[in-house]
Amino acid sequence: MKIENIENIELQYLTIHDYQELKQAMIEVYSNMQSTYWEESQIQSLITKFPEGQVVIKINGELAGCALSLMVDYDKFDDHHTYKEITGDYTFSTHSNSGDVLYGIDVFIKPEFRGLRLGRRLYDYRKELCEKLNLRGIAFGGRIPNYHKHSDSISPKEYIEKVKRKEIHDPVLNFQISNDFHPSKVMKGYIEGDADSNDFAVLLEWDNVYYKKETVKAVIKKKVVRLGLIQWQMRLYKDLEELMQQAEYFVDAVSAYRSDFALFPEFFNAPLMADNNHLPESEAIRELAKYTPIIVQKFSELAITYNINIITGSMPELKDGLLYNVGYICKRDGTTDRYEKLHVTPDEAKVWGMQGGNELKTFDTDCGKIGVLICYDSEFPELSRILAEEGMDILFIPFLTDTQNGYSRVRHCAQARAIENECYVAIAGSVGNLPKVNNMDIQFAQSMVFTPCDFSFPANGIKAEATTNTEMILIADVDLDLLKDLNQFGSVRNLKDRRTDLFELKKINKIKND
Repeated sequence: MKIENIENIELQYLTIHDYQELKQAMIEVYSNMQSTYWEESQIQSLITKFPEGQVVIKINGELAGCALSLMVDYDKFDDHHTYKEITGDYTFSTHSNSGDVLYGIDVFIKPEFRGLRLGRRLYDYRKELCEKLNLRGIAFGGRIPNYHKHSDSISPKEYIEKVKRKEIHDPVLNFQISNDFHPSKVMKGYIEGDADSNDFAVLLEWDNVYYKKETVKAVIKKKVVRLGLIQWQMRLYKDLEELMQQAEYFVDAVSAYRSDFALFPEFFNAPLMADNNHLPESEAIRELAKYTPIIVQKFSELAITYNINIITGSMPELKDGLLYNVGYICKRDGTTDRYEKLHVTPDEAKVWGMQGGNELKTFDTDCGKIGVLICYDSEFPELSRILAEEGMDILFIPFLTDTQNGYSRVRHCAQARAIENECYVAIAGSVGNLPKVNNMDIQFAQSMVFTPCDFSFPANGIKAEATTNTEMILIADVDLDLLKDLNQFGSVRNLKDRRTDLFELKKINKIKND
């Protein structure tokens, strides 16, 4: 049909009044197959069991296409099921209102209406229905109607690969792949009498990235997460109590804006070294490490009191006589997690005798899965890629840089991590000068929140930025669902498009926490 002749296109629920027109359409579309149409009683059964799953497209009031589907408990079927089995011997007894997968049992467009991309509308409706019903995904057995032309020379698997590489044209499979369905299995004898497909079919699946498994806990998984970044002014404090008063002031401020996280910079507690400035730097930093357990305890109390997750930046910590640069995630549920700086800078090693840590992992929070890399670690892309493979949504980078060129390294590497790992990245640093503390003279920082660069995000990949070298807080909201969309439908898909057939990345060892 020519576009200029179209007056109206409607997507409607299928009714039994459409049956005669549906029957004639199926006879026309499936003229090369046996049992080409459903009986009226079968259509009535489908409509009664699952009305939302049965839709038609009408053009100028005429039926142009149709999509029929069931909800099934997918784990009851193996990956080599037949069409007869999945439909309960064509009775649709396999439909379950508590099913977890939307199973497509038919979709077609009449020949005279092809070329108008009506099939895409039907598939889009199924995806929206799948999301609305909170199902794991969509599955169906796809025909490969041109396979009979090649069955003497190549296997079904080879045929599918050639179709994906555009070496062979298969109108059905090409269309399904272009609509984000991925082939997962070749099934023999799926549809009785499908000679064009040589009795083969392809199990095609689409995963619902918004699926949330039901839980008995009273937990709300947040989609939009509010980040509170503390751009900390280095100044002298008379004691730990005064420093923690300033820390609590910032926690109070960001929690008043209902932030989910408060991020402090690396070595924010360095002013406490002033009392030991007469000692060599390596001894002064070890004296500072004595405060770490107390600070962690106080932060944990603040996290509970102010109902916020606190990322403590980093602090020196002595373990078995060795000095490490570590931080803690103090969660609002009262639990804590520890992270380590894996790559110490040459200055940290030379002046302070600091060691690199050994453990890299993500952390589960009530706002998704997060990762933390301390300053220099952000300049090693392998680390954040491993965290991304573990499902990280937000990467936090507490940092401390003295000069603008040092800051630029952290800033640009952090933004690269957001793009390549399809995640949000928040960086927070300290500003100002710190007299009377050797090796901590000057600070340069601009705290920021980075995003991937695609249509749903800021064009420059910057969600929010603080004023350079000014003490302040920065509040920014990040939408986790946008990351799921990006992973599936982005202009580029860095995680999906990796050539893992050519390279691999893995952790060599895992060290347990004490």
